[in-house]
Amino acid sequence: MSVEILLAKPRGFCAGVDRAIAIVERALELHGAPIYVRHEIVHNKFVVEDLRAKGAVFVEELSEVPAGATVIFSAHGISLAVRREAEARGLKVFDATCPLVTKVHVEVAKMREQGREVIMIGHEGHPEAEGTMGQSDKGMHLVECEEDVAKLQVANPDHVAYVTQTTLSMDDCARIVAALKTRFPTIIGPKKDDICYATQNRQDAVKFMAPLCDVVIVVGSPNSSNSNRLREVAQNFGRAAYLVDKADELRREWIEGKGTIGVTAGASAPEVLVQDVILRLQSLGAKRVRELEGITEAVTFPLPRTMTRSDA
Repeated sequence: MSVEILLAKPRGFCAGVDRAIAIVERALELHGAPIYVRHEIVHNKFVVEDLRAKGAVFVEELSEVPAGATVIFSAHGISLAVRREAEARGLKVFDATCPLVTKVHVEVAKMREQGREVIMIGHEGHPEAEGTMGQSDKGMHLVECEEDVAKLQVANPDHVAYVTQTTLSMDDCARIVAALKTRFPTIIGPKKDDICYATQNRQDAVKFMAPLCDVVIVVGSPNSSNSNRLREVAQNFGRAAYLVDKADELRREWIEGKGTIGVTAGASAPEVLVQDVILRLQSLGAKRVRELEGITEAVTFPLPRTMTRSDA
């Protein structure tokens, strides 16, 4: 049996991830190692290890950053408390928060200014959810599923709003929004969906690819929200789907007897890892590789102005 590999398009790095990695590399170029990064800059082991080798030091709390050092905030965003702490300590800060996450933070600020309690749809413990929830000292609620909506206790049910984590499953999110609108008929949401363009495009690409495949391989790290959602999208089509950080995690039994293997990658996974997976699949018997038709993304986000000035 001739085994074919289908490649989803688009896949891999998005503009926010490209920008975040470039910020760390530019900071190292400008100021030399070490550069401290609060939390993993993006959720990919390969990327983090590569930057660590170049002189980035990853920490979970600002207390681990020495006085006078340079610190970078990860693409996932931070709470106001963390921002205040950095200012109070006089740390030199470069903010790699994805502009699409910053958009959500701005929405939260406006909703709170209107006196609305804000319900965030997101994953508890995820740094993006923690950063967004931390945009206000009070009046914030987190829901992960429709069941959570039923348990919500708010001060004024007629004066609430919602935002979402940018890396959610579009289908799951739509169900939770519907539950919120049923429970709170006057609830308002963002003018434009918070789930980012890259998340939407990669999920749509898997929805197109999965019916054509016998099995789907998603390249991404276990702690990557958007990568996990891609695996779930494929599984929702009744396909076996596996998440791998790197090629040597692929297991022969996953593809034995399969005629068509779909491959995609989360927004924080570099293309070099995809190519390694293809080589591994070819060593296990795959013959043809075909990239499917899909959207060509042209979105770019500029570096912070403080990094592009001559006196940076």
